[in-house]
Amino acid sequence: MIDRFHIQKLACDAVQEMRIKLRWDAIQEANDEMENARLMGEPYMPVRYENGDTKKELLARSRYLLFKSAEKWTELQKNRAVVLFREFPELKEAYSLSHSLRMIFAKNTIKDAARLSMAKWYNKVEEAGFHSFNVIAATFYEHYDDILNFYNNRSSNASAESFNAKIKNFRASLRGIVDE
Repeated sequence: MIDRFHIQKLACDAVQEMRIKLRWDAIQEANDEMENARLMGEPYMPVRYENGDTKKELLARSRYLLFKSAEKWTELQKNRAVVLFREFPELKEAYSLSHSLRMIFAKNTIKDAARLSMAKWYNKVEEAGFHSFNVIAATFYEHYDDILNFYNNRSSNASAESFNAKIKNFRASLRGIVDE
């Protein structure tokens, strides 16, 4: 079932996918630099940003701040975000897209206003051209009306999810169910 929470999770996952890809690139870059330093007989000294992080540390330690709204960041996270978004503007744009989607659900109360906001958001995603957001765009395209059903009584499928979790817990406690 597609609802607001699943769409928001897809957006967060897309941002994290981008961060992880950048982190793997940073790890490879650091490994190459270490190898070059070793070949030249010099000690390896990684570049550190003003907050004390190396590139790969910055990307690893920024995981949780990308899940939260900027107003909920700690001072350390705010400082890290300044460096992160300066060094990786594409990550800033992806975070902005994810956050703006969250705000559409939080601020809009009328289905037609939400429809307009979501259409504008979808266009921004298309313009950004991020591969990570293609799944969300396709989900929007296929389930637009289902997603907008959230604005009918601001309901979600939380009760169905809760019931499903209870069934899974029941099955786990019995160590499976045998058909006879």
